[in-house]
Amino acid sequence: MRFIFEKFGLTRPELRAWGMFDWAVSGLQTVIMTAVFPIYFVKVASANIGETAGLQHYARANVIAMVIVALIAPFLGAMADYAAAKKRFLAFFTMLGVISTISMLGIDRGDLRLAETLFVLSMVGGTGCMVFYEAILPHIARPHELDRVSTGAYGLGYLGGGILVTFNLLWIQKPEWFGLPDTTLPARLALASVGVWWAVFALPLFLRVPEPPRTLETDERQGENVLSVALRRVIETLRELRGYRQAFLLLVAFLIYNDGVSTIIKMATAYGTEIGISQGAMIGAVVLVQFVGVPFAFIFGRLATRIGAKHAVLGALGMYVVITVLGYYMRTATHFVVLAGLVGMVQGGVQSLSRSLFASMIPPHKSGEFFGFYSVFEKFAGIFGPLLFYVMIEATGSSRNAILSILVFFVVGAALLWRVDVAEGQRMARERTRELVAD
Repeated sequence: MRFIFEKFGLTRPELRAWGMFDWAVSGLQTVIMTAVFPIYFVKVASANIGETAGLQHYARANVIAMVIVALIAPFLGAMADYAAAKKRFLAFFTMLGVISTISMLGIDRGDLRLAETLFVLSMVGGTGCMVFYEAILPHIARPHELDRVSTGAYGLGYLGGGILVTFNLLWIQKPEWFGLPDTTLPARLALASVGVWWAVFALPLFLRVPEPPRTLETDERQGENVLSVALRRVIETLRELRGYRQAFLLLVAFLIYNDGVSTIIKMATAYGTEIGISQGAMIGAVVLVQFVGVPFAFIFGRLATRIGAKHAVLGALGMYVVITVLGYYMRTATHFVVLAGLVGMVQGGVQSLSRSLFASMIPPHKSGEFFGFYSVFEKFAGIFGPLLFYVMIEATGSSRNAILSILVFFVVGAALLWRVDVAEGQRMARERTRELVAD
């Protein structure tokens, strides 16, 4: 295992412990967001309303969860910065996600409201904890390590998620091997396993990664009310955010292209279910994404050191254009598996390098707050795609038209990313840090 860590650039104990959180939370993406829960939601929890209506309810639940996190993330991030409490907030949202996913064991046929509620809570927990997890990155990785550490953690996430969803696939497809009845129980156990996996493998971060120290700005003093300081910081940063011109442009580009990425993640298996792809083929394809993603996370980390993270992301977005067009013509399980392999090649590179690019262009002492805003843009990126999906189905009656409409996010996002001057953004962050931080 240490050999894998070092290959991914996680060469110190705190980097390895931080990267293991990606492994821990990976089940949320593979099992809850992608492989098992969307199919279970559409076929079982929505049994009383039909699959197409179930797909619409699933899209709506995604929107609700993302709006909640988008509204609270910057304020909580600012509180965590001033109070030096990133790990405490991380623990709270982790527990929320763990408890809600374990509780999915109780979702059975027709339990639509329960499924929606627990899904929203699990997504708030999972996406909320990522604000504080990612805010720790610029405190433990040196500037030249950011890309490798971020992609390395994503590689661990792919590996962990692949292992977990493989076991889940065996439970669901071959329940007799494990003495399980051929009912909804194997799928419900798979959903609950996410919470157990998450809780166990999150522990290294809480035990080995130090809390980033508090850094006061020139107009702040110790002992001030944390709520008032957080509110003041958020207001100040809102006014100043466009002053970080390159970081702000990256955020806008990220908002748009990540909307396409997250929509494909969230809606792929639900879309596949609706057009008749078998459950076994879809879960098998998700397993393929995870294991293809491991070497390609390593490749993207290396590629970023040679051509720069920005150009590596642009190349990956070009591949997503191809994937979206092919998705429109998808008919068979073989098509689904091929597309899954292509997604596995580029998904981790886009998201991990966007994270490290942003981390390099912000003041480290305000990382919680800035990653709170990053989360806002990321969560709104999780709103418009599913919402467009919902609207296109409503307007045209075709989920194929819905998937093709996602193309616009990759094209526009890439055009904006092309305009980002990374070196200028990094220089501006250093200058603002010197201006803001008290001696």
